[in-house]
Amino acid sequence: MKEKFDVTGMTCSACSSRVEKCVSKLEGIENVSVNLLTNSMQVEYNDTVLSESQIIDAVVKAGYGASPKQEHVQTVAAGKAKVMENPMEKQIQNMKFRLIVSFVFLVPLMYVSMGHMVGLPLPGFLTGIENAVSFAFTQLLLCLPIIYVNRKYYIKGFQTLAHLAPNMDSLIAIGSTASLVYGIFAIYRMSYGLGSGNMEVVHLYYHDLYFESAAMILALITVGKYLETRSKGKTSEAITKLMDLAPKTAVVERDGREQEIPVEQVVAGDVVIVRPGQNVPVDGFILEGSTSIDEAAITGESIPVHKQEGDTVIAATMNKTGFVKFKATRVGDDTTFSQIIRLVEEASSSKAPIAKIADKIAGVFVPVVMVIALVTAVVWLLSGSTFEFALSCAISVLVISCPCALGLATPVAIMVGTGKGAEQGILIKSGEALETAHNLQSVVLDKTGTITQGRPVVTDIHTEGWTKKEFLALAAGMEVKSEHPLAEAILDYAKKEGISPVQVDNFNSIPGKGLEVSVNGRRYYAGNERLMREKEISLDNCLKLLEVMADEGKTPLIFAEETQVLGVIAVADVVKPTSKEAIKELKDLGIEVVMLTGDNRRTAEAIRRQLDIDTVIAEVLPQDKERKISELQEAGKVVAMIGDGVNDAPALARADVGMAIGAGTDVAIESADVVLMKNDLKDAVTAIRLSKAVIRNIKQNLFWAFFYNTLGIPIAAGIFYPLLGLKLNPMIGAAAMSMSSIFVVSNALRLKWFQPLGKSGQETQETVSAATMDDTPGGGQINQGNQEKEDEPMITMKIEGMMCQHCQAHVSKALNDLEGVKAEVSLEDQAAYVTADQSVDKEALRKAVVDAGYEVVSIEEK
Repeated sequence: MKEKFDVTGMTCSACSSRVEKCVSKLEGIENVSVNLLTNSMQVEYNDTVLSESQIIDAVVKAGYGASPKQEHVQTVAAGKAKVMENPMEKQIQNMKFRLIVSFVFLVPLMYVSMGHMVGLPLPGFLTGIENAVSFAFTQLLLCLPIIYVNRKYYIKGFQTLAHLAPNMDSLIAIGSTASLVYGIFAIYRMSYGLGSGNMEVVHLYYHDLYFESAAMILALITVGKYLETRSKGKTSEAITKLMDLAPKTAVVERDGREQEIPVEQVVAGDVVIVRPGQNVPVDGFILEGSTSIDEAAITGESIPVHKQEGDTVIAATMNKTGFVKFKATRVGDDTTFSQIIRLVEEASSSKAPIAKIADKIAGVFVPVVMVIALVTAVVWLLSGSTFEFALSCAISVLVISCPCALGLATPVAIMVGTGKGAEQGILIKSGEALETAHNLQSVVLDKTGTITQGRPVVTDIHTEGWTKKEFLALAAGMEVKSEHPLAEAILDYAKKEGISPVQVDNFNSIPGKGLEVSVNGRRYYAGNERLMREKEISLDNCLKLLEVMADEGKTPLIFAEETQVLGVIAVADVVKPTSKEAIKELKDLGIEVVMLTGDNRRTAEAIRRQLDIDTVIAEVLPQDKERKISELQEAGKVVAMIGDGVNDAPALARADVGMAIGAGTDVAIESADVVLMKNDLKDAVTAIRLSKAVIRNIKQNLFWAFFYNTLGIPIAAGIFYPLLGLKLNPMIGAAAMSMSSIFVVSNALRLKWFQPLGKSGQETQETVSAATMDDTPGGGQINQGNQEKEDEPMITMKIEGMMCQHCQAHVSKALNDLEGVKAEVSLEDQAAYVTADQSVDKEALRKAVVDAGYEVVSIEEK
């Protein structure tokens, strides 16, 4: 069983290490991870052996507080949705109050204690040796409010010391208490001196009060903690932004009427109504209407997606244009949106293996520092130094050595990194996955749905004596009643071209070969070579074409009448527009790219050549994919598997890092370590680059934290004082300690500037395919890349109103239907790039786009 807990009272990595150690000793504990940054603990345990209350008791006995995790859910109060208070905001407000009080009293304290050193005037009752006790007692009174508002350091510090598990607070508490007690001792000594007339004793202690050091240490530590808390608050901005997108209410249709209710009261099966401009409250599928949905909150994709009846909608996405009714299927914690938040929070709270280095050191660091401070004081006393000098050095060692920076080095970077990933539609499930990804040596890619679109489309049309429209009308008519996926590709293409299928009779499916139909009493056939040879139809004129298509990984469908071939349509599962670029970027990172597919070797080899893939493993059964991953691992490689997360689940689980690619509710939450919400292979590259950036950041943080303590402790102990006269005042030590924590957190926050590599701006493959068909009878040749003719100028049209790929296709068709015009339409650029004959004027281009229902902003010729 896996449970999350809120832990209170932790202030440094020694605390988190202590809690982790105490809980891990319990019988039935399988895994425990304590996160200092989020003040949380994740525990996997056997619930038949151990209970939740026993885990909480173990934390309490360790000197800390614990309670079941307060999820970021919405509660219903007085019929309205109410969002829970953010504990981080409350913590920041408390730190701010402590900071203000500390400095309100610190400023006059510093004036009284040190003002005379720079010639500032003091009241008469505080000046002169005869007023020494009043001078010291005033400082004590100003010091007490600062001590009181920061009493938490003393309570927690001495509490953990009593448990023989000292932490950062213990160092602060001992250091400031030593200064305070020495100051009080000095008051008594001066009082004795004044009473006995021994002015030498009074003079001795008059200049050796440490009240300002005690107060300054607390104030500067509080400054550091306040800035650190604010920075920590920023690390969770990604989660907060996601949560802010969650709708608070929903409009449902019950008993024939609309009613607005809190989103928590929506149940599966409810009919939900969403109007333009509203957020989708729960997951479901559309019953009525069509619209464009902005899914940026879920997938990170900024381009709205067209939705119609039967399509799924996801909670927290934005309805842009149309009115829709949909049936709720997933509500509450079951929605994709809730799962995303849960994943990001779990990843933020998890630990990367690299964090164990800091935890192990922090567990012994504080006791070692206390011993160093004691040895420092003893050595200086034995060397003949004054007690005040020895005490000052010991206190400096204590306050400069607080291991805050060590404890923050890893969790802040992981939290910012996972949050940044979530913004890009990349869900990283654990710190371990995030760390492993930076060491990847081999990436194994599933072909269908990962490298390719996952569905067949028409790529080539070759006709013999028929026009393209006549041939497509016949082909579509023949395939209307077929359930084969290739038939669907032909029907989709004909529909997009506006071609109606002809009426056919006597449809007969021939398994494994094709089909036959009748049209006006004549027999027509569609299928493979075996069917044609069986019907004794000559293939002499198209054998070479069939071989070329097969070499290119395409599936040719031959259409024929009773005696001769009429034409060939090639259908293929085409490569996604971004796959080639993604594979190149993976190779640029020094990663071997392997394609794993169940397809035949000929098709696989065609794709390998097209995309320059290092290795192809073809004709692999789904159950054998996991074995292939194991073979690569046995060769000593760190392997990632990228697949669709359904039939690839065993391989995803076996890989060092499993990445499930795919949008919406079908993501492989359970089997993958990383979930790529967009159907884009480039996100895998982004995930690996993000991993490298996070681990590089963690190493920088750990280096500076270790370097700081290694350098700071010897200076504080006064090792360089005899030679260089270099000594660290306790107040400067406290300021330096605070700055080290701020530096580490600020360095981690630089990850918020991480950006994925730029998109190529290519149009969708369907648009490319549509634009590359040759209309001429008997042509069937591919127009390679729509290259511009040197003598034809390029016209750039800026267009407003395109929302989705359907809009893009409409504009593309409107322009390309004009005689002498070739146009490429970019949805991302909101533009059309046109080459046209001189006979075509700009007004004709503008009219074509406007007639299609879109607005032309500008037309420029280059």
